[in-house]
Amino acid sequence: MARTRSEERRAEILRAALEVIAERGYRGATLGSVAERVGLTQQGLLHYFPTKEALLVAVLEERDRWDTSGGRDREGWRLDLLDSLVEYNAMRPGIVQTFSALLGESVTDGHPAREFFTERYAHVRASMADVLRLEFGERLPGGLTPERAAPLLTAVMDGLQYQWLLDPAAVDMPSAFRDFLRLLAGPAEH
Repeated sequence: MARTRSEERRAEILRAALEVIAERGYRGATLGSVAERVGLTQQGLLHYFPTKEALLVAVLEERDRWDTSGGRDREGWRLDLLDSLVEYNAMRPGIVQTFSALLGESVTDGHPAREFFTERYAHVRASMADVLRLEFGERLPGGLTPERAAPLLTAVMDGLQYQWLLDPAAVDMPSAFRDFLRLLAGPAEH
């Protein structure tokens, strides 16, 4: 289905906002700088996104859509698909950097993305518990329930992103994630 001109413009604005936020952080990004990148006035940009906060949330939602292969929700994911997501992220450092910077900023009081990330992580932990249950049943080899292991899986994925962003030569994010998956699976049987 062909996208309308309005949808195309909206997508163009989201890409520009992602670039500006990656370069300057959320607090340093302005609606004017995003508008300028896409050849609009600030007033023209406000037609598509009425506030800077609305634009930020749209950028974050778009990033999540990219991660869930064409809009598919995280339900139905498997550990091998998570491995593929980590590989994919390793090919797009700018997007990972923007997400990581916004996540870091969002822990401050009053940040407009705080609610988004709080809700996102509740959903991600529940989805990761489902992934782990599908793979291991009600107990992982180490004895943890999927609900107890889900925050650990999420923390490893995000923590590896931060380490990789800081020192990509020293941290092979996909390999380190596969190592963690082997730890989850327990000792190999001989």
